[in-house]
Amino acid sequence: MRPFRRRLPATALRSISRNSSDADMLPESVALVRRFLFFLAVFLSCLLLYKDSDALRVLHHFSSYPSSSFTAYNSPPISEERGIEEVLKDAAMEDGTVILTTLNEAWAAPNSIIDLFLESFKIGVGTRRLLNHLVIVALDNKAFKRCLEVHTHCFALVTEGVDFRKEAYFMTPHYLKMMWARIDFLRSVLEMGYNFVFTDADIMWFRDPFPRFYSDADLQIACDHFVGSSDDLQNRPNGGFNYVKSNNRSIEFYKYWHSSRETYPGYHDQDVLNMIKFDPSTVNIGVKIKFLDTAYFGGFCEPSRDLNQVCTMHANCCYGLDSKLHDLRIMVQDWKQFLSLPPHLKKTLILPWGVPQNCSLDSLRRYDVPESDAQLGVQE
Repeated sequence: MRPFRRRLPATALRSISRNSSDADMLPESVALVRRFLFFLAVFLSCLLLYKDSDALRVLHHFSSYPSSSFTAYNSPPISEERGIEEVLKDAAMEDGTVILTTLNEAWAAPNSIIDLFLESFKIGVGTRRLLNHLVIVALDNKAFKRCLEVHTHCFALVTEGVDFRKEAYFMTPHYLKMMWARIDFLRSVLEMGYNFVFTDADIMWFRDPFPRFYSDADLQIACDHFVGSSDDLQNRPNGGFNYVKSNNRSIEFYKYWHSSRETYPGYHDQDVLNMIKFDPSTVNIGVKIKFLDTAYFGGFCEPSRDLNQVCTMHANCCYGLDSKLHDLRIMVQDWKQFLSLPPHLKKTLILPWGVPQNCSLDSLRRYDVPESDAQLGVQE
């Protein structure tokens, strides 16, 4: 019996006869392999172009306002640089919550703020595991490189035309740009679908705060002064610590908050929040705001009194990096001393904090020091 051969169309035969001297057709399997390899090469080329453009693609997730344009740094090795979506996905909890902090060169130096911040997670009650969900957003290249040395989840972010490397004096133009860039970045995180706990790096995490959060709030924020009720709009919020759930209400509120900087020029985000929390526009957005009790979320402005209850302590109401570091180190030592006590003494003794010492409300009266003279300053 003659072997079966597939009959080719006449046009194919004519093509072969023109391009081949021996008129023998290549096996069909070889042609298929060649076509496969061709499409594979095209696919890999497109993939490489996609990867190279990933850092630029991050830009489209950020500010709709032309004054705050974000992009990723190009200077670190490409193997170390990841897009914000990848970093957030890797760090997120099961419910899509991430913990975020920002870092600049001034706070990234060895034995400075960032080291105390990370140490607090390691010595806190139920906080070490939360480091797996912490993303450090570096505002300059040196801060990014230091982050890669000490932590897993790092993202390099720059605001075009703004140098965030040096310490920002309270209420200077440099400080205001940093605060408003932060609000706009957090808005972009919400738009990507992530809940977040934002924390300044000068906040020590001594106890897992999640059990103290309210389940029915869109935005809950720490206070410089707590008046006694979590719903009272007379509370004095501090933007350095807040827990925000991603939904239409929170996204619209962050857009409104950021745009209100133009309505109230020269004010920082906390002052503007204190103004717009009473606005009809905020009511119309429908965002539910809760204020966190300083008994659990304290600071130098209003310290938590009971070390058996404290979750976080903020080095707020403090002017100057040296003063802040001095008092933060004392605070960490106070916590370690508390942890060393026998269980029965922890419950019965009321141990006071040894701070504030160098930090005080009076120190903030010097916030008008010219920025050109600033060598060390404050991120309140």
